[in-house]
Amino acid sequence: MLISKKDARENAREYALRQIRANIENLQLRPGAAVSENKLAKELGISRTPVREAIQELVKNNLIEVYPQRGMTIAHIDIKLVEEMAFLRCVLEKAIVEELCDYITEDGIKELELNIQLQEFYEKSNDNLKLYELDNEFHKTMFNLCDKERLYSLMEAAQVHFNRIRTLSLYSVKEPKNVKEHRAIFEAIKARRKTEASRLIAEHLSRYKLDQKEIMKKYPEYFK
Repeated sequence: MLISKKDARENAREYALRQIRANIENLQLRPGAAVSENKLAKELGISRTPVREAIQELVKNNLIEVYPQRGMTIAHIDIKLVEEMAFLRCVLEKAIVEELCDYITEDGIKELELNIQLQEFYEKSNDNLKLYELDNEFHKTMFNLCDKERLYSLMEAAQVHFNRIRTLSLYSVKEPKNVKEHRAIFEAIKARRKTEASRLIAEHLSRYKLDQKEIMKKYPEYFK
């Protein structure tokens, strides 16, 4: 697992939930892999109780599956849940980019530009983990610039199945187009081209449908 430091504002349960969910999302905990409370608690350096509570929350979110007498496993990717989240994100993010076209400030433009430049740098370095992090930051920043941080947080908690497809595309698709698409979305926002920005974000969030066949062919064992 990839483990980051505990935030001073987090309790042990919140820390365990954040770490386990992140590792499911980035596929360090792979679909179908067995889950062990003891092992997770040891890796996180905390007791079993907050880990158990975090697992219970992840079961509710369809990310861990419990089998009586057989234990627990990381849930396989559910295409139906992927499609539902893609639909939700498309509706919300079209509204976000349209609002940005009307109200984005010069400071907001500079913030998005810096993110895009970093994406372009790490794309050349083939650093997929950093690219994925910057991808999330790009979308989160657009929400933040519209004062919609809470809305992004609510969406973020429900989109792990969708995000696992995004992670797999970085390793499966021969010529990923995410960075170029982010650049095009940004340029449309910067130029205040609302209709174009809305169209581009919708196409961007639908790309998983084009990548899905290639991903499922390479990783059939990850899907429900």
